[in-house]
Amino acid sequence: MKLRKSIPLIFAVCILTGVIAVSSKIDVKTSPALFSSVSSGDTATGDSLAYPDTPDDAKEMRGVWLSYMELDMQNEKNKSESAFKNKFQTIVQNCKNFGFNTLIVQVRPFCDALYKSSYFPWSHILTGTQGKDPGYDPLKIMCEICRNSGLKIHAWVNPYRISTNETPQNLSDDNPYVKDSSLGKETISGIYFDPSNEKAQKLIVDGVKEIAENYDIDGIQFDDYFYPTDDNSFDKAEFNAYVDNVGLENSMTLDNWRKANVNMLVCETYRAVHNAKENVVFGISPQGNIDNNENLYADVKSWCSCKGFIDYICPQIYFSLNNPALTFEDSLKSWAELDYDDNVKLYVGLAGYKAGTDDDENTWSEKNNILSSEYQIVKKNDKADGIMLYSYASLFKKEGEKEIDNFKKSLQ
Repeated sequence: MKLRKSIPLIFAVCILTGVIAVSSKIDVKTSPALFSSVSSGDTATGDSLAYPDTPDDAKEMRGVWLSYMELDMQNEKNKSESAFKNKFQTIVQNCKNFGFNTLIVQVRPFCDALYKSSYFPWSHILTGTQGKDPGYDPLKIMCEICRNSGLKIHAWVNPYRISTNETPQNLSDDNPYVKDSSLGKETISGIYFDPSNEKAQKLIVDGVKEIAENYDIDGIQFDDYFYPTDDNSFDKAEFNAYVDNVGLENSMTLDNWRKANVNMLVCETYRAVHNAKENVVFGISPQGNIDNNENLYADVKSWCSCKGFIDYICPQIYFSLNNPALTFEDSLKSWAELDYDDNVKLYVGLAGYKAGTDDDENTWSEKNNILSSEYQIVKKNDKADGIMLYSYASLFKKEGEKEIDNFKKSLQ
C-alpha cells in the first residue's frame, strides 16, 4: 500500500490558483500532482486520473540509446532513403547480436524532427540543412525495421532544446522559434523553450502526441534536460507576472513555480501519450545523482510516487563502482528507496561511453568488468526492471573493447 498524503484546503486553493496562472488552457481539475511539495509532507496524489495499467513485459528491459549523432547522414556521400535504411538495419542487427531488446532513438534533438511533422522542421542531421525534406521518413523506416526484427523502439525527445553551442548553425524559416521568438529564451549555451510559456508547453505536448498517433512506437522518452539555468534573471518577468496575478500571499517560491512548470509539461505529456495510444509508455531519463535534479527543477520523486506522470524512470547512473564522489551502488540505492507508484517501473542507465576511460578519477580503468558487474547488481535489485546503455557508439570503442565484451557476455 502506497502512502498517500492530503493537502489542507487553503493550501490546495493556493496551488490551484498557481496552476491557472501557469496555463489557463489546461484542465487542472483532472491533472495529477502537478507540483513539488511546497511545505514538507504535502503531496497531491491525482488518483482521479487512471489509465489502464501497462502490461508487464515478458523480458527485462535491455535498451540502448541511439543518439542523433549515430544517425547522422550529413557527411554521407549517399544520403538516400536506401542508404539510411541500410545504415539502420546494420545498427539493429548489431544490437540484436549484442542482446538488446529495445532501441531508444533520438528523433527530436533540436526542435526539429527525424519524421514528418506538422510542428517541427526536418532535422539538419538528415541533409545538412534544417527544414530540408530528405525525401523519406526515417522514423517510419526505423519502426518498420525494429518491428520486423523483434525489437521495441522508444522515440527519444529533447523537449526544450532549440540549439546549443551553435548546433544547428542555422535554424530554418519554419522553425517554431524563428516564427515566434516569444516561445524561447537565449542563454550563454544556447536557445531553449521557456518552460513557463503555455504556447511552448502546448507545442511540445502536441509534438509528442503526433509521434504517438502516427508511428508504431512502444514508448516516448524525455532526456535529462529541463531548466537550462537556475539564474533568477532567466524568467524574472514571467515569475513576476505570475505573482502579480495570484497575489504575493498566494504565490509559490521561484523554485516551486519552476518545478510546477516542468510538472505541468510532464503531466500533460503523459496524458497526451495515453490518450493517443494506451499501449505506448512515457518515460524520463533524469540525472543519476538524485539530488542534482533539484537544480534542473525536475521533481523526480513526485514523478515516481504519484499516478499520472510517467510509466518509467531511467536515471543515468553513469558512475563506476568505486567513484569517490558517488558510487554506482549508492546512487542505485537512493533511487530504489523512493516510494514508487505500482505502475511506474525503474530502469537503470549504464555508462557504456566511460568504458576504458580515466573517468570518475580513473576508477573506470581499474577493471574491465565494471558494466557487467553493475548489470548483475541491477538484476539482483528488487525495484529495478532492467537497464539502458549509453550509447550505441560505445559498443565499438577500441579503448573499451574488453569492458564491452564482458558486458556482452553477461547479456547472453
